[in-house]
Amino acid sequence: MRGADGIQESLFTVAKLDDFVPADHPLRSIRILVNEALVRLNSVFNMIYAERGRDSIAPEKLMRALLVQVFYSIRSERQLMEQMRYNLLFRWFVGLSLEDTVWNHSVFSKNRDRLFENEVIESFFTEVMRQADRQGLLSKEHFSVDGTLIQAWASQKSFRPKDGSNDQTPNGGGRNAQADWKGKPRSNDTHASTTDPDARLYRKSNNTASILSYQGHVLMENRSGLVVSAVVTHADGTGEREAAIRMLDCVPGTHSKTVGADKAYDTADFIAACRQRKVTPHVAQNDGRRGGSAIDGRTTRHDGYRISQIIRKRIEEHFGWGKTVGRIRQTVFRGLRRVDQQFKLTMTASNLTRMARILFAVPHEVRQ
Repeated sequence: MRGADGIQESLFTVAKLDDFVPADHPLRSIRILVNEALVRLNSVFNMIYAERGRDSIAPEKLMRALLVQVFYSIRSERQLMEQMRYNLLFRWFVGLSLEDTVWNHSVFSKNRDRLFENEVIESFFTEVMRQADRQGLLSKEHFSVDGTLIQAWASQKSFRPKDGSNDQTPNGGGRNAQADWKGKPRSNDTHASTTDPDARLYRKSNNTASILSYQGHVLMENRSGLVVSAVVTHADGTGEREAAIRMLDCVPGTHSKTVGADKAYDTADFIAACRQRKVTPHVAQNDGRRGGSAIDGRTTRHDGYRISQIIRKRIEEHFGWGKTVGRIRQTVFRGLRRVDQQFKLTMTASNLTRMARILFAVPHEVRQ
């Protein structure tokens, strides 16, 4: 007998959102980790919200929604709010019931800005790392460091002389005519972006074009491959090494440590700064550098050096995930502080996916 093509909705339902989420869905284990960290941030949330007035979006729901946006590569908050209206998985993860009204996208953005301004993302990142430490996932002796370019949310046309003069000669007609800068010197000393003044004109190598960008830096521990520190700086020739030293200074303890890095860190000043901090620099040798490599056989002869050089490449997994899934290849934020918060959020999300795979590889019932 042919079934009827019709819908007969029941007046009442006893179904819960949890019933629609598969028991083995990866977001289940991630949500456990996220909720544990958010509970420990209760005192932070109490400090940034007034005791009286109109209720805002719950910061816990806001944080979970921001993570969903990263996990599922959602390009805008407008699209995120649209999908939360009909996506039951998103509603379940964020903490909305079937009947709850989804927020207006502009209201969501303003509430998100409050978290950015009060550096709640950094506090959340720290709390997630404390979880990893309690689970014995972090190494306290062996680390790796690297950096990556993040393209700024600004066009080349916005890079104008600081003195207010016009160095852009239109090439062709139309309202958005292409400018021609051939033969015209342009540098960060004389020019700045009118769209994002914090962005810097920078190129990764001699074979690549210069773009307005930032630099994201990561310090990874070598046991589980988790990011223990993440920061964004202006893009310049020394930013990677300076950021690496600052991140190493934040590692607790005065015991000896090692740090693996690529050839870009093979400079005499960086090597000396590491040794001064009792950090053995397992840096790849750059024999093509003028004056030769700052790393000699006293370091390279040890097995630990070879192991560090292998493990340090796992940082690229975080960068690759962040640029393909987390969408930080080009930021949608302007200003160093906001780009830094986005980068930290993306690295936190990357850590959560890795921690969930490690901690919940064995079914929860078995581990108990």
